[in-house]
Formats: sequence, C-alpha cells, structure tokens
Amino acid sequence: MDFTKTHIEFDHKHTSPLVSCRFSPKGENVFFGAEDYKVWRWNWKEDTKTEFKTDAWVMSLAFSNDGETLITGGYDGRLMWWSSTAESSEPIRIIEGHEGWIRALAVSPDGKLLASVGNDRVIRLWNLADGTSFKEFHGQPEGSEGSIRHASYIYNVAFHPEGKSLVTGDLMGQLIEWSLETGVPQRAWTAESLSKYDKGFRAQIGGFRSLLFNADGSKLYASGITNVSNAFAGVGNPSVVEFDWKEGKQLIEYLSKPKLQGVAWGAAVHSDGTIIGAHGGSNGNLMFWKPGEAEAAFQLKLPQNARALDLHPEEERVAVACSDGHLRIYRLGPKA
Repeated sequence: MDFTKTHIEFDHKHTSPLVSCRFSPKGENVFFGAEDYKVWRWNWKEDTKTEFKTDAWVMSLAFSNDGETLITGGYDGRLMWWSSTAESSEPIRIIEGHEGWIRALAVSPDGKLLASVGNDRVIRLWNLADGTSFKEFHGQPEGSEGSIRHASYIYNVAFHPEGKSLVTGDLMGQLIEWSLETGVPQRAWTAESLSKYDKGFRAQIGGFRSLLFNADGSKLYASGITNVSNAFAGVGNPSVVEFDWKEGKQLIEYLSKPKLQGVAWGAAVHSDGTIIGAHGGSNGNLMFWKPGEAEAAFQLKLPQNARALDLHPEEERVAVACSDGHLRIYRLGPKA
C-alpha cells in the first residue's frame, strides 16, 4: 500500500471537540467520544448519527467480538454497556467501575473478559457478557521484597494475543505484565523515554497514550511524548516506542521528521509492518514509519490536532478524532 497517497475521504463536523474514536468491529460505523459528555455513532457512508448519553468525557471505547455490544469508560469512573446497533441510547447496564477516571479498556482475545484501568491504580477484569466482576490486580504490597505495583495513574492496558497475560502502562513510564490466571505481576520495566519528571515545575509528564501488540505478540508498541523540556507547556516530541516482548527490551523509538512538538495520541500497526501514529500539539499530523527505521518515512499534515486514531478492520482507512470537532476518515492509498 502506498501510504504517501493517503488522503481524506470522509469528514464529519461535530458541535464540540472530540476525545476518542473507534471503528466498530465490522467497520460500518465509527464511534467517538466528545466534550459534550456523549458518545456518538456515525455511519460514515450514510452520514447518519446516533447519540449515547454517557454524562462524562469518554476516552475509552471497547466492543464485544461480535460487535453487538459497546462498552464505554468515563472520567466519572463508570462503565456502561450499550447495544451498539440500537437506535435508542439507553444503556444496558451501568457499573461503578473505578474511583476517578477510567483511562483505558481492552477486550481479551477470546472476547470473554473486559479489562479496565484508571487513576485508582487498580486493574479490574469483568465478565464482558454480564458485567460481573472477575478479578482485581493490585500488585504486591508496598515495601515487600521485590514489590511490583503501579505507583502512579495507569494510562493504558492491552491483552497479549496468546490470551494468558496482559500489560499495563502508567504515567511514570512503568510497564507491568500480569498473569491472567493468578493476578500476580510477572515482571516490570520502564520506558524511560516516554516519561519525565520536570524539576522546575515539579511535575511528571508522559505516560502511554496507546499500548498495542503486533499480530503474533512478539512486539509491543507504546505511544506518547519524549524529549520533554517543559512539562507545564507540554513541550516535547511525539514518539512511538517498539519493544521486544519476550525480552522486555526497547528496540527502537520512532520519531517525526522534522521533530514536531506535541504528543503521539494514538498508534496502529498495519499488517504489512507499517507503524502509523497520530500527532497533536503543533497542529496535527499522521506519521508513517517503515519497520526498523526510526525516522518517519512520510507525514501528512492534518487540519487540526489529533486526539485519537483507529485503524479500520480492513486496514484501508484510519479514523482520526480532532480537537476542532471533526472526525476525519483517511484512505491509506490513492484515490479510486
């Protein structure tokens, strides 16, 4: 696929800035969260829209494997189950999931479990079918020998494709692998380039804005901000870091060309190996990297800052949620 021919194909203007987006599993709709405290379903070919009244900003969207159920995680700590296809926006169930913000959701490869993480530093597993609690992971007690636990807000979570473990990443750049069977942390390591403590402003900046595996689970990808020089103003460069999963070793850090200011708010890995990132900060850009090459092979300037990115199930398009209220769909290749 010739990513240098990427172009905008559909553009929806919403009434408030967007904060998240996900294609439905079948790809016919895009769901997006907005600053109007709602989630919306947009059929991008028919240009029709349905609202889901979440009463909170929703950064986290997940689906059952059959695409019939949508789960949202809000900044109010609530998990909400919805029919993804119904015209009514009434939730199927509402659960008080976390104390404080829910920052990320993930569904297990077999579709049975939902993982949720957030500011309370607890990893919670739920039975996706009925919303009942399955397990909670806290880590080892503080002060115990070899203690492994998150000391800061958990920003993201991803299940390994084998379905036996999951990984979580926090504000301070710590990654932890957890056994799904025992709930015991297996190992921890730090992505030092994706987090920094600014002594001048006494503030921590960074964290994992996206966390995902390649198809066979041999590599883990994380996006965020690097080379931070001013935490207060968020001055730094967008970055996507690639890890060898088995070794827990950083292999390469993918950077923009030239070095843009801002954050890589979303990332995706195409089946041909191309890494895609969405940047927001000094305006916005789509960034494309060839595997193993640190410098972006191609960048496409966006009309405004990107806040989220999702790859279509058929991998011919990406959806980009933007701060100007636009949900833009880009085709990854030449015009038909």
